[in-house]
Amino acid sequence: MKNEKTKATNGKKTNEAQLLELLKRVLPKATHDATLAEKIYDAIADELKAKARAMAFEKFCGKVELPDLEPKTIASVKEQLVAAFGDGDVTLKPNKKDQTMAVEVALPQGGQFSAEIKVGPAGAPDSDEQEIKLKFVAFPVCLPGDPELVWFMAKRETMTNEEAGIAVNKAEEEFWASKTGQKLIRDRVERSFPEFISRVPGGMLSELGLKRHYKTPEAIKTLRAAAPVAKKK
Repeated sequence: MKNEKTKATNGKKTNEAQLLELLKRVLPKATHDATLAEKIYDAIADELKAKARAMAFEKFCGKVELPDLEPKTIASVKEQLVAAFGDGDVTLKPNKKDQTMAVEVALPQGGQFSAEIKVGPAGAPDSDEQEIKLKFVAFPVCLPGDPELVWFMAKRETMTNEEAGIAVNKAEEEFWASKTGQKLIRDRVERSFPEFISRVPGGMLSELGLKRHYKTPEAIKTLRAAAPVAKKK
């Protein structure tokens, strides 16, 4: 049962990516009003994004380790939250009397997440069964203009290459639209894939079932064929 539940949860992300891709194709056929089609697509995309972020926030708060309320520990928790929710304002309020810490993330669109983390080990699983963790497999990508320059990313093994490609495009769009991305554009950072992949928070990729192996691109190495060994007479 646990295995089936885990598969269903991770499959939901890929289903959402498929839904958005389907909407892109269907909406222009369903209405000739391009503005209306775009508004419907953006509204559904924002709703799916909000749900995914709320789940990621709850999961983070349920698994974070908070051994004490020392400044170094609090700074570590804040650093993790900023990496996952870079476009939101993160506020941590420790309560030494109750040995708890209130966590708040205010998003620029107006949404807000809040939770309370208790000092101690992270929450135990619901049952004695060990949680099934899906493996990541290699997912190298390149740009059409330079196919020899490859970025070695990874995707969950349950995702197809097409689903992973959709997820990469979605992550890039969300990153440049985020508070961090907009600041980079104002600072005259080129809006390009290399800049995106080197600066996007790891949490934003993991929400979509992706991971990067290297922050900097590596060119494919073409190996020379080994010379044949001469046979002894």
